[in-house]
Amino acid sequence: MYIKNLIHPGLTIGQLQAKSNQSWCFWGNNSSGIDTFLLLLQGRLKGFSATRLELVEKPGVLSFQGQQELFEEELRNDDSDFMDRPDPGTSAGEFLGTSVKTKGVQALLKAFNIEQCLSTGIRYLSSGQSRKLIMLREVIRGSQTIILQNPYDGLDLESCAELNRALQHLKKNGICLIILVNSIKDIPGWCSHLGIFSQRQLTHAGQREEMLTYLQSTSSCKATEPAPFAVQRKRSDPAQSPRDELIRLKNGFAGYGESLLFTGLNLEIFTGDHTLIYGANGCGKSTLLDIFTGDNSKCYANDLRLFGQKRGGGESIWQIKQQMGIVSPSLHRDHRVPCSALHVVLSGLFDSIGLYSKVNSTQIREAQLWLDWIELSPLADKPFRRLPFAQQRLILIARALIKKPRLLVFDEATQGLDDDNRNKLLDLLEKIAENNLSTILFVSHRTDEFRMFFKQKIKLDDYTVNTKTPRQKACTTAGRIQQQLPGGSR
Repeated sequence: MYIKNLIHPGLTIGQLQAKSNQSWCFWGNNSSGIDTFLLLLQGRLKGFSATRLELVEKPGVLSFQGQQELFEEELRNDDSDFMDRPDPGTSAGEFLGTSVKTKGVQALLKAFNIEQCLSTGIRYLSSGQSRKLIMLREVIRGSQTIILQNPYDGLDLESCAELNRALQHLKKNGICLIILVNSIKDIPGWCSHLGIFSQRQLTHAGQREEMLTYLQSTSSCKATEPAPFAVQRKRSDPAQSPRDELIRLKNGFAGYGESLLFTGLNLEIFTGDHTLIYGANGCGKSTLLDIFTGDNSKCYANDLRLFGQKRGGGESIWQIKQQMGIVSPSLHRDHRVPCSALHVVLSGLFDSIGLYSKVNSTQIREAQLWLDWIELSPLADKPFRRLPFAQQRLILIARALIKKPRLLVFDEATQGLDDDNRNKLLDLLEKIAENNLSTILFVSHRTDEFRMFFKQKIKLDDYTVNTKTPRQKACTTAGRIQQQLPGGSR
């Protein structure tokens, strides 16, 4: 790859040369131009000039957009309405193709730890599992260059280590790797070179150690701006606030078909019980949240109470969601309707995907304040689906927060966000917890997101059906849980 004097409204590159025997990582925050660089590598960027441009031909690409397109294709082919059961769709094995049975591919399946997923429909895989599956397909197809956008997002610690081992295996076998990340902590140790994007240009590029030293010496998180709802609007003194029951689950279980994900889970969440859920990819974290939000049919099979009322007692799903603010990969995937960024934020007031209700000037003004807070107000009238993934995710976070719900349900909410935006959100959640504005239910793999305001921490692995150790008590103290966590942020 060789680029010289590239000029585009969203990206400037003076000179960049990447040789086939080098492994490159590129870092940049969400407004640095790194997303435009990805479009360039994919051959999808238009309206630029360059005195020299030599790009990799037909690279394999793992991106958030590619994951979204795969999900939408599965939805278009869903035949559940014509079957007497849910259509599992394309299985992971079918997605990989007939070569899945060859010895070389079997070794890769083991390296990527997705052997057990081959018969599972790809719609039912976790976010992390589906990302590994797409990457593996590109390798099987024979791509000699693999481009990865934030490959560690959505992966647990063990899966990150597995992925690094798999990528080093690919590197040793002559496959060129180009990785794009938004977090300094995600820059892998195995890459040989590092490029740095800032203010829509490639500012530095060279040997990893030298560039990383420079980056670490200049990086600093921005101060958190006040959120659009002021802390003075807290509902009551946390010490005196009522302990309303929000969630009560007895002997909870979930699975697909005859396969169970977890069982025997007892959980109580009262007002102020900010709860963190973590565990290995595929253990059922997202499924558990879908049960709470009513997006999984097991919400009726379980002994579940929401907001003090037994689930299935005549309440509608909309009555439940009125009291929740939700951000999740599935909600993000479901936002396929034509809608502006401003309208997506406003839709949070009505719990709809798309805006179908009239709004008043006060509501519009509040939505604009949230766009200001996430620093996207210039994009208010831009089509949501045409924005980069990270900007879409920030808009969905504003959508969840605008109505100040009783319960915030965040499933990998910071996926695709840079360090500044991640810390900005977590600082806000800390203020929300401190001032009793809402109760937080948060799923994450990143240990740098395990803040002390979480009063309950649940390792869902302890309730998976294939565990070999006695089931542990779900709710632990912050001090005890921190002792169990591996070092580092991932």
